[in-house]
Amino acid sequence: MKNNVVIITIDALRRDALGCYGDGSLTPFIDSIQNNCIRFTCAHSAGPYTQAAFPGLLTSSYYLDYGKQKRLSSKRVLISEVLNEAGITKAAFHSNPYLSDYLGWNRGWDIFYDSMQDDVDKKVPYIKADKINRKAKAWLSSHTGSGGQRPFFLWVHYMDVHEPYMPDRGYLKMVDPSIQLSEDEMFDLFKNTLLKRDVSDPVKVTLLRTLYSAHVREVDDRVKDLFGILNILGVLRDTWIILTTDHGDEFGEHGGLSHDGKMHSELVHVPLIIYEPGREKGHICDSLVSTIDIAPTIVHLFGLAPVPAFQGYSLLPLEDYPTKGVYGEAMDKHGSQVKGEEMEVHYYREQDLKIIYRERHDSWELYDLGRDPKELQNIIGTSPLAEAMKEKLRPRVRRYQKRE
Repeated sequence: MKNNVVIITIDALRRDALGCYGDGSLTPFIDSIQNNCIRFTCAHSAGPYTQAAFPGLLTSSYYLDYGKQKRLSSKRVLISEVLNEAGITKAAFHSNPYLSDYLGWNRGWDIFYDSMQDDVDKKVPYIKADKINRKAKAWLSSHTGSGGQRPFFLWVHYMDVHEPYMPDRGYLKMVDPSIQLSEDEMFDLFKNTLLKRDVSDPVKVTLLRTLYSAHVREVDDRVKDLFGILNILGVLRDTWIILTTDHGDEFGEHGGLSHDGKMHSELVHVPLIIYEPGREKGHICDSLVSTIDIAPTIVHLFGLAPVPAFQGYSLLPLEDYPTKGVYGEAMDKHGSQVKGEEMEVHYYREQDLKIIYRERHDSWELYDLGRDPKELQNIIGTSPLAEAMKEKLRPRVRRYQKRE
């Protein structure tokens, strides 16, 4: 195949923030390309925060396969390493410290930019998407200008939707022109409401969601810019583009803010869209899929053989994708730290049933998402299927210790 593949991951992007999944207008560009896309309505992340989610995205494995490790285990196989062996040119541009060279995520890339040497401000503690795009454009221009039609793989990760929610005033005006907060007032909301996970004041929670929404509107423009770069360079017509996130964000749905060790839909039911060159009619896929399926899909798009180390399946062709449940796991943390002894949290979803296990309290939750999409009615004590669902999760708890 001569196709190229680009994956765009937008940190902390809620599924319902995209107009094509909901009823809003925050993402006019992403909404406008849906006739060229396959949109997955039941995609799930392998974890509710970056460290727990990205092993699924880029290594098709689970966070706790080898215990809780800060560095990427040498036993994991990165998609970049697979493509490197196949001779495909690869570049990555991101600004998330949890995915840095220092922690081992640079393996197999020809170009790997993680911004760790760059200065950032405490109010905007990441490199913004417009700069990520400029770096990607420079690399793409060099690659496409070097002659030939060598396929490439490009990963860009945008941090702009992530807290502390300091949107440009122009985008805030687009979302809600009545809000006149100063930068200091926005940052105060972050420090004294979000960081403290304080949901006692609904007005402040709503304000945080509005600031978040302004960032979503802004990043939609950055996605549009990247598509424009690919088009100007003459490669969009030959490029598959996967757009997704590592996890969502919470705004009080289950008593918290941000993205902690929870497994509810606002964090793990994620957007997943595949732009297909040449497609003229959009397709909606309702199959239950996982972010661990993304790396195998990339392998398939390059015409390579399946990777035995990958635990997911290629999403394409759609008719060959197996019917299965999806798993996710993390450490049960609150805020940026794990308090006390490290405990695990897991979920498993099969059709409309979803079970959650918290090791800290040895507690179970079971939800029927068909009847209770907001996960408000725990039916673990009444459902005749509860025990069977528990059996799907029990073997996964502390499983790395069981292998030792």
